[in-house]
Amino acid sequence: MAALNIIECLALDKEQKQAIKELWNNEYPAKLQHESLDDFSSYLHGLGDQNHLLLLIDNEIKGWYFDFSREGEKWFALILNSDIQGKGYGSQIMDRIKSSERELNGWVIDHNNDLKSNGERYQSPLEFYTKNGFDIISDVRLELDKISAVKIKWTK
Repeated sequence: MAALNIIECLALDKEQKQAIKELWNNEYPAKLQHESLDDFSSYLHGLGDQNHLLLLIDNEIKGWYFDFSREGEKWFALILNSDIQGKGYGSQIMDRIKSSERELNGWVIDHNNDLKSNGERYQSPLEFYTKNGFDIISDVRLELDKISAVKIKWTK
């Protein structure tokens, strides 16, 4: 049985950032990749009031949740390694977070048209979020060259 550990932190060290950048680049669509550690660090630097949860299995980062403040709202992102998706880890993390938050907002890619860096099709996690109590705010979309996503919101 794999040893599971969840670490909470307010900031990431260089090694953690590198592991999360690789997780991001492997699991998100290829067009959302961060080319370098500096690129990923710059992305994080632009976000205020960060909190991080690292899901470690056998001391390897297999999942990352983080939240941050943007325009007076709490926003979040969750990435799980494909190897552990569908095994309840994501719901476990969301339950843990929702126990101490009043609301969460996120952007979710709501189609399966994008490819990951390994050539596999990116599977939209929208169903996961609706199963975990999030509402789809279908009239609020993020439409950029790199991403097409819908806003989701959970309120206690």
